[in-house]
Amino acid sequence: MKQKGIVRQGDVLLVPTTDRPSPHAKPVTDRGRVILAYGEVTGHAHEVTGLDNTDSVPPMQLFEEPNGRRLLVISKPSELRHEEHGAIALAPGAFEIVRQREYAPEAIRNVTD
Repeated sequence: MKQKGIVRQGDVLLVPTTDRPSPHAKPVTDRGRVILAYGEVTGHAHEVTGLDNTDSVPPMQLFEEPNGRRLLVISKPSELRHEEHGAIALAPGAFEIVRQREYAPEAIRNVTD
């Protein structure tokens, strides 16, 4: 079943949105891969991959706005994968990417995965 609501995998949260990237947003890839985050401890990646790559239309694109906000736009069924978590099927749509944060007495910091 494909997720249409909020999706969480480790320290990455995908929040559905109706927003689309602005004309100033830059596409983000890492050697052709769509990586939402790397684990600081293991180096493993939260990667979005398409399930149907039979034509030239990319199944998803990641954009970063000038203010740092990141939007994932999915046009074809895809999966969020990570070596230490189960794959999560993603339905077409748009998601804002949020890195999870945690409180510690000395500082508020990103969750490490």
